[in-house]
Amino acid sequence: MNQPLRVRYAPSPTGHLHIGGARTALFDYLLARRHGGAFVVRFEDTDQTRHKESGIEDQLNGLRWLGLEWDESVDIGGPYGPYRQMERLDIYQTYLDQLVQSGHAYHCYCSEADLEQERAEQEARGEMGGYSGKCRNLGAEQIAAYRAEGRIPSTRFRVPEGRIIGFEDKVRELVEFESNGIGDFIIARPDGIPTYNFAVIVDDHMMKINLVIRGEEHLSNTPRQILMYEALGFPVPVFAHLALILNPDRKKMSKRDESIIQFIEQYKELGYLPEAVVNFIALLGWSPGGEEEMFTKEELIAQFDLDRVSKSPAVFDMDKLNWMNNAYLKKAPLSRVVELCVPHLQKAGYIQGDLDAARHEWVTALVGLNQERMRFAAEIVELSSIFFKEELVIDEEAAAVLKEEHVPVVLASFLTQVEQAEAFTVEAIPALLKQVQKDTGFKGKQLFMSIRSALTGQVHGPDLNVSLYLLGKEKVASRLRNLL
Repeated sequence: MNQPLRVRYAPSPTGHLHIGGARTALFDYLLARRHGGAFVVRFEDTDQTRHKESGIEDQLNGLRWLGLEWDESVDIGGPYGPYRQMERLDIYQTYLDQLVQSGHAYHCYCSEADLEQERAEQEARGEMGGYSGKCRNLGAEQIAAYRAEGRIPSTRFRVPEGRIIGFEDKVRELVEFESNGIGDFIIARPDGIPTYNFAVIVDDHMMKINLVIRGEEHLSNTPRQILMYEALGFPVPVFAHLALILNPDRKKMSKRDESIIQFIEQYKELGYLPEAVVNFIALLGWSPGGEEEMFTKEELIAQFDLDRVSKSPAVFDMDKLNWMNNAYLKKAPLSRVVELCVPHLQKAGYIQGDLDAARHEWVTALVGLNQERMRFAAEIVELSSIFFKEELVIDEEAAAVLKEEHVPVVLASFLTQVEQAEAFTVEAIPALLKQVQKDTGFKGKQLFMSIRSALTGQVHGPDLNVSLYLLGKEKVASRLRNLL
């Protein structure tokens, strides 16, 4: 590619950033950064029935959270703006007029009722549906009659017959379509607003986009767009159509599929780390070529290439994402994980208001105790519930342990140590346990499992010393008294 690489992510502002859109944006971003090119974010907002006023900011916020900085967009401008289609209508009109004047497009006066009748007649004859070309060669007299009726035309592109339209796709290699199967299609509605297929090629040309990465659902649009590129004398960009992302059942992902968290905003709210989500999304259809799966953004930029993007669908595996995020959480500074967890503890009502120094130290110990186990920050609520609930729930294994003969002796001795302790800190607790061992003669499982079962209701769990400190002296003493 002789020209500097220019790629774009061009969503409709109809909602939050979806996982499929995030993958497209990520692949655009990685290639632009690797090759010193430009990553453009623009918005296809011509469908005003689905437009959400917050949609643009929702999309940009999703990209910001992922760390995908753009070079041109609605917020920072750029040399090829505006970056919203509804602000570019006069530009589209110029090229619509050019296509009509050159004979590559024509005005179609068919109403919705006309088109519906035509479809019904085709169906009755057992024919494939499609526009018949009724208005392809209207005479001046018929046009005048339609105008007199007050009909406002749409604009259709005149598809040439008998053409094979082929292109080299960067993912799928040679792709070919027959023009006879396309039919003349609408490129501007009666209100003058262009359709997607037309607006997108004008935008890509004028913004000098030379590589178009998008999902395979756009594959059938490509021959239409190539014909319009040719008709307008525009150079055709390189295309790369990404395979679908499937759900764990290997079925097409639906926005109603609850087995997958589908919107980037949800990952942020649940306390995933953006670098883990980026790492995971990068592997949805792209293979780095080795066994390594953990990559920083900089490593992805250095390695990413479309040559290793698969033609086969990618399967979205929530278990793998959770495993990956857990690995990132383990390595993250404890202070950062605490910051992610605090809002969830507050929402659950476990902590209130601002944390003073002592409470912050306690919460830090709580998060540190569970950092190795958390898949995402919101799990801190479930993992730490035993430290907040007054009523102790004892599971079957712990109940069985508590029936053993030595347990009352161990618990009574530990209660004495707790009541007499001047300090009940993580550092002080081992000495208390050691004294119980010395006084009772019980050690190992008989000692530690008895105390853990009595105070947490579970046989196994994280560090016992920290767990006891988090429960606090009063709660530990109270639970021991209740059991004894």
